[in-house]
Amino acid sequence: MLYFIGYVLFSALVGLFGADRKWGFWGYFFSSLLFTPLLGVLFVFAADRRPEGDKHRHQP
Repeated sequence: MLYFIGYVLFSALVGLFGADRKWGFWGYFFSSLLFTPLLGVLFVFAADRRPEGDKHRHQP
């Protein structure tokens, strides 16, 4: 149980790091849950940042 809680918390941390990136918080959070948080960190580092004006708008 403790492993599961740590896994979800680390995935949430990855989501926070990716909040200003292409997929946003939820995209990186769910990708970290689906794969692993370590792979989620790699996704965050590989992603481009969003332009300043597009913080709350989805990009196609």
